[in-house]
Amino acid sequence: MVNGAAAVALEKPRGKVRWIVCALLFAAVALSYIDRLVLPTLKPELQARYNWSEQGYADLAIAFQAAYGIAYVLFGRFVDRVGAKIGYAVAVTLWTIGHVAHALFTSAGMMIFARIPLAIGEAGAFPAALAATNEWFPQRERALAIGIFNAGSNVGAILTPLVVPVIAVTFGWRMAFVATGALTVIWLVAWLAFYRSPRKHPRVTPEELAWIEADPVPPAKPVRWRTLLRLRQTWAYMLGRFLIDPVWWTFLFWLPDFFNRQYGVKMLDFGPPLVAVYVLADVGSIAGGWFSSRLLSKGATPNRARKTALFVCALFALPIIFAAQAPGLWWAVAAIGLACACHQGFSANVYAIPGDLFPRGMGGSVIGLGGLAGACGGMLMAKFAGTILAGVGSYGPIFAVAGCAYLVALLVIHLLVPRYTPVDPERLA
Repeated sequence: MVNGAAAVALEKPRGKVRWIVCALLFAAVALSYIDRLVLPTLKPELQARYNWSEQGYADLAIAFQAAYGIAYVLFGRFVDRVGAKIGYAVAVTLWTIGHVAHALFTSAGMMIFARIPLAIGEAGAFPAALAATNEWFPQRERALAIGIFNAGSNVGAILTPLVVPVIAVTFGWRMAFVATGALTVIWLVAWLAFYRSPRKHPRVTPEELAWIEADPVPPAKPVRWRTLLRLRQTWAYMLGRFLIDPVWWTFLFWLPDFFNRQYGVKMLDFGPPLVAVYVLADVGSIAGGWFSSRLLSKGATPNRARKTALFVCALFALPIIFAAQAPGLWWAVAAIGLACACHQGFSANVYAIPGDLFPRGMGGSVIGLGGLAGACGGMLMAKFAGTILAGVGSYGPIFAVAGCAYLVALLVIHLLVPRYTPVDPERLA
């Protein structure tokens, strides 16, 4: 183990195994979002064909988020115990079964029986990905790695409206679930064949291992939930996720409907506006992680680096407030795309909190609590969106809430951890 003082003198190694791991995580997140977004992409057609109500679809979103939030907590603890490799493999298996099962149902109510196992499996994706990132990357690269693999969500969101409508029109909507679900099986084989911990991986050089282990790692030990919930650092992460996750859930579940409702965009034409939105989100995800990592490499404290990145992202998310009043489709796309970019950049730094402030063996549990908090916020937002659309018929109030969420989240995080102080291991006894 290399101590903190020695870590400063280390140069970046030639070995790149950690970036191959990051690429696998990127692919997994992309596939999870493809599977998650097939139903929202098909929503206008299925709603017209099978007479789904707005509230029925909102209830489906709420059921997904409820299962996702509960499973997130359980998967966080599960990943802490079995590790990223097995945790991710179990998650992928569960979500693939649920995803393909969508082809068996036609009503929004019955779709819940497929949506819940999809949610349970996908709940394990981010705890496992963050555990792998904490294992393979030192603090100075961690937010960048998170930003890169988190960008996979946007790639999945880009590919879905391009590929799924073509499959649905050519082979029927059911085949859209079957064909996309098959891709995760291929990923699972690659994951099980390649992934190891750094010390056990045959392709890791001594130089790369020293770089990965540059940060001192306290010994892992089990921690009770009540102990975690007494910590301000835990609540900073949980409340940050509670406030910002609902915005992303809103984009995922409702953007195709917004473009259809506001501008008459049909299913086969979703591609260009959604691709533009999520390309911008990809840029924001990587840029947000790079920005704080760059500040750290220049000597900034983690407190200054993370919060500066959070503030910049929160500030540039504000134009989403006016998206519902945009004079044309592409003005709305620009405002929403900028907000998605800011969300992903903001998220990359919020997701770094467990790795920055908690011992490595606790990360999954903290991440699980954050996922539950985010899902609870998402359920409230879905209920709010369904009520607003059924009553007011406008996305204006929804986008107004979205625009303010990031500044509020940054304020809450700063009030709870003003100095961004890591948890003292003695308090975990």
